[in-house]
Amino acid sequence: MTKPIDIPGPLGARGHRRRFSGLRRLLHALLLVAGEWVSRLLDLVIGLALLVGLAPLWAARALVSQFQAGTVLTRTPRLGRFRAPFELLGFAGRGPLRTLPVWLNILRGDMAIIGPRPLTPEEGEAVPVRDLARFSVRPGLLSPYRLRSRVGIAHEQESELDRDLVYGQSLRGDLGLAARSLVAVAMGGKAPAEAPPLLNFFGIPVINTTMAEAVGWIIDQAAAGERRTLAFVNPDCLNIAWHNETYKQFLLGADRVLPDGIGIHLGCRMLGTALRENVNGTDLFPRLCEAASQAGLSIYLLGARPGIAEAAANKMHERYPGLLIAGARDGYFSPEEEAGVVAEINASGAAILLVAFGVPRQELWIERWRTDLQPRVCLGVGGLFDFYSGRISRAPVWLREIGFEWVWRLLQEPKRMWRRYIIGNPLFLSRVWQQMRHPERFPLMVQGAAGEPTAPSTRSDRL
Repeated sequence: MTKPIDIPGPLGARGHRRRFSGLRRLLHALLLVAGEWVSRLLDLVIGLALLVGLAPLWAARALVSQFQAGTVLTRTPRLGRFRAPFELLGFAGRGPLRTLPVWLNILRGDMAIIGPRPLTPEEGEAVPVRDLARFSVRPGLLSPYRLRSRVGIAHEQESELDRDLVYGQSLRGDLGLAARSLVAVAMGGKAPAEAPPLLNFFGIPVINTTMAEAVGWIIDQAAAGERRTLAFVNPDCLNIAWHNETYKQFLLGADRVLPDGIGIHLGCRMLGTALRENVNGTDLFPRLCEAASQAGLSIYLLGARPGIAEAAANKMHERYPGLLIAGARDGYFSPEEEAGVVAEINASGAAILLVAFGVPRQELWIERWRTDLQPRVCLGVGGLFDFYSGRISRAPVWLREIGFEWVWRLLQEPKRMWRRYIIGNPLFLSRVWQQMRHPERFPLMVQGAAGEPTAPSTRSDRL
């Protein structure tokens, strides 16, 4: 009789684990294939429904194109899955519905509803090896980068968001992205083409820039040695500036004023201009800390409740070990102690000072002590420390992607925030409407070095 082979326990267990792991990988691969087929089926169903249901519009738009341009379709070279070339279709001529033929690309399989942006052949040649996975899926009509760009929060590089999409794509995720994109389109409509370097809100010049450029400007100024002042404005800030002349004069004299919030985005749409990015302090802070750690520049955190600034500083230091925290203290001190606080900040050797007293107190405090403060860049940051200390949670990304972060803040602190959002936001938009109807009443005012109002062109060196 043959003696059975005795497999030691650990080896046998490893064998079972290997077989189980292999089955899991096989099941995962089958699920991926099934999910891809389901997504493709949805693309076909939706595409055919639009083709049949909107047939009169297709025919009318084709006639308009033929009349205007002498041809119906435009064909633009693009790269598809596995870098296969295809022609992106569009209606020729001017007017609405020019992009409608992209659904023919989706029906043909050139594109999907969800996927990375289709690249030009020149862009495809420049894609680094680490990002070639984007070509393993069909390019899409909708992508996380396009969604975030629509509301001005595409602060990450497009390649990073594409990688997350490719490696984490699922049917549930695709449906969620499609739903959020529909909400964003309904909220914002079509983006205006013009993105001027300066935005005008009630005569106050707001720099129309990107998050990366704003962070770079702060780091450059902090390293250069000249004293600079920076401010963020959201609808609540601009409502205050409407009736608070002292605060308005601070904004006019600041070296830079940056746009913060979905309300500014909507205001730009009303005025017929495009906001490049929502350069809010909450998203800027970690990027500033990372850049400051790389540049060897120190930061001082001043303001908020006792212990909050210290907690935020500790969190950022854990996240960026090379970050130099010159100091941190709360904003609860008497007027008699202010000179001592300024001396403490100066003694710390901080290159960048963040002040979190709330608007307009923080800006007016900076203005009052600016000639004594030695940090080269001073900026007011509102309730920023509360988020990064963990006292208040940030809205989920999906809410930010549809421009509803303010709803999250309202639900967190209804007693403190209801007036700002329920009354303040409509009030701001009504004032923007007044400016839209009577632009001559709100000339763009920029102060020169001596403080006199000058033409906007004198500020071009700060763009």
